[in-house]
Amino acid sequence: MAAPGRYRWVVAGLIFLTYTLAAADRANLGVALPFIRQEFAMSNAQAGGLISLFLLAYAIAQLPSGFAASRFGVRNILPGAMILTSLFTGLVGTAGSILALKLYRIGLGFAEGPLPVGMTSTINQWFPAREKGTATGIFLSAVKFGPVIVPPLCALIIAAWGWREIFYCFAVPGLLLSVVWYYLVANHPAQSRFVKPAELDYIVNDSKVLVDGKVVGGRPIQPWMKKLDVLIRFREEATLETTAQVFKSWNIWGCALGYCFQLGISSVLLAWIPTYLMTVKHYSLMNMGLVSAAPWVGAVIGNLLGGVFSDRFMGKRRKPGMMLSALATSLMMYLLINSPADPLTYGALLLMTGVVLSLGFSSYMVYPMGLASKKAFPVSSAVVNMGGQLGGAATPFLTGLFLDTHGWDYVFAFMAISSLLSFVVLLSISEPVART
Repeated sequence: MAAPGRYRWVVAGLIFLTYTLAAADRANLGVALPFIRQEFAMSNAQAGGLISLFLLAYAIAQLPSGFAASRFGVRNILPGAMILTSLFTGLVGTAGSILALKLYRIGLGFAEGPLPVGMTSTINQWFPAREKGTATGIFLSAVKFGPVIVPPLCALIIAAWGWREIFYCFAVPGLLLSVVWYYLVANHPAQSRFVKPAELDYIVNDSKVLVDGKVVGGRPIQPWMKKLDVLIRFREEATLETTAQVFKSWNIWGCALGYCFQLGISSVLLAWIPTYLMTVKHYSLMNMGLVSAAPWVGAVIGNLLGGVFSDRFMGKRRKPGMMLSALATSLMMYLLINSPADPLTYGALLLMTGVVLSLGFSSYMVYPMGLASKKAFPVSSAVVNMGGQLGGAATPFLTGLFLDTHGWDYVFAFMAISSLLSFVVLLSISEPVART
């Protein structure tokens, strides 16, 4: 039998590059914000609201994007979304008022909306079940790798030119990547001239999955895993074939709510940590740039580890990583209340925070793949991502309110409680048995 090709990993690499840029386009405002506020006076709540506008528009765009991907195919909508993302990124640099900033950020949110649904739908079509977690970990590590490169790169651009030039520089690469995606990534590997028959068979005929409750990836189930299965409600679930079934599924909505709490924490760190480091820790511009990147270095590691962990060691069980991440993140938020002032020590703490926060993120994206048919998956993925993005949209604004009325201790305590709520919600949803 011929060895399968590896073009699907080229697709995974392109997903990583594309979404790294998209993540950078949304993260650069957090670094530019202290300098924007020197030009446009605004309160903490107003600044948080500016950040939240993008995420609110992004969340609203998820369901329409899911329907569009299901009907027209990813290849027909994703390149256009990338072009619009680049356009609105560049326009932010031209803003002459707070109103213009708000309108351009709303436009950016709607433009980026189709990207996550497109990426997860591509993974669902291009990878067998035993590789979906790893591929999704690569995709989500891009979400966090963007913020890794953004703070130091933005600090250099600001030092050389100013805050507006950040958005001009970040606008160009997306135009090039949209063309590359259109020509290299088909809706399904069967439609790609780059995929060999052996690789197509490997992707489509994924037979080594758990079907009888006795084998996990070819290995006997250990006694401790049987006990874990009781906790995570491991059971067979009927396939969600239609949009109506997706909307009626508590498993989908519970996953979305858990993701809402966790992504809300990530959004606060992304939007407010640069400001916190400069106003509370009194770091220099370059120290702020380097330390701000620490949680996202950790997040890249966490996303990759989480994907491999669920694929290879948990027999494609997704909930253990999600639940472990929720508990560990709550602990890290408590530690950040009394955090050290030294940049190196504080950077290490933020790096570990990024690791534990992101351990379960890939599982949130893969979880609907075990419940929905491939036809219904774009909508189920859109529901989960919409829930997450609504949490991401609300928390920067809520953080601004907390800062105007209380202080940073309340912000970290709020995030710790949110993570515990995520754990409680996850207890109520099922872990679906993998299907052939």
